[in-house]
Amino acid sequence: MLVAGRRRSIAFFIALGVGLISVILLLYIGWVLLNWRTGILLFLASLLSLIIISGVVLNTTFLVREIRRNEQHDAFINAVTHELKTPVASIRLYLETLQTRPVDDSKRQEFYRTMLQDSERLLATIEQVLRTGRIGSTSHRKLNRTPIQINGVVEECLERARTLHHVGPDAIEYQPGPPSTVLGDPDEVRAAVSNLIDNAVKYSGTSVKISIETAPVNGKFVSVRVRDQGVGIPKMELKQIFKRFYRVPGPLATRVKGTGLGLYIVRSVAKRHGGRAWAESEGPGRGSTFILQLPTVK
Repeated sequence: MLVAGRRRSIAFFIALGVGLISVILLLYIGWVLLNWRTGILLFLASLLSLIIISGVVLNTTFLVREIRRNEQHDAFINAVTHELKTPVASIRLYLETLQTRPVDDSKRQEFYRTMLQDSERLLATIEQVLRTGRIGSTSHRKLNRTPIQINGVVEECLERARTLHHVGPDAIEYQPGPPSTVLGDPDEVRAAVSNLIDNAVKYSGTSVKISIETAPVNGKFVSVRVRDQGVGIPKMELKQIFKRFYRVPGPLATRVKGTGLGLYIVRSVAKRHGGRAWAESEGPGRGSTFILQLPTVK
């Protein structure tokens, strides 16, 4: 209901802007036809008309952007609330079960493992939000750079993803390239690679088939390519998906868990380290490829 109301508001203000511009043009044309000899007044009227039309267009543009931004913020709050509430409710349920009834040792160990996984999921969501704030507030500060072996980071993130998402060893294939060293913040680089892999797993659907490879680029960069065979991305959305809170519209966005911050973190980390990140896709249903490119040191 809220989204439908905002869409009606957008349509109303667009229609209002078009109507006002039409009225101004009609009045202006009529005035010109009746007073075509008055040169100075004609110039002033033209200038005034342009100012009014520009104001209406700018007002409508900013209004539409603000409404869309509010929609993204609301979607982010709903997603974060769900991501925080679900593991907390699960942990509480298992604790209440352990407290109120006898449980054999094997079942108790299973409960402990589940609660540990839920707590890790909870911490991951909190860290994602905090990292976004840190990146936004420290984007102009100097990084504490240390040498990082990129292949080792990818292997570490790969093992984490297999454990976190419960995927088999054949679901994710890794082809390491020649050893490459990146000078950067290990925590940020690790977060960027993890987000790329997590994103690929989430949008692969029930059949996860992902390939990861690292390769040198022009002797100055190293690229981390994460390719999936999932839902794919419309070409017009390839740049939008790296914006903060942005998620591709459609029913899949409501089914896939997430906060809309992962790819924003990836691109932010890439920029802070002098690299870049982008996505490639042939369209919906044809999979996606995400590339993280970082400068290397010898």
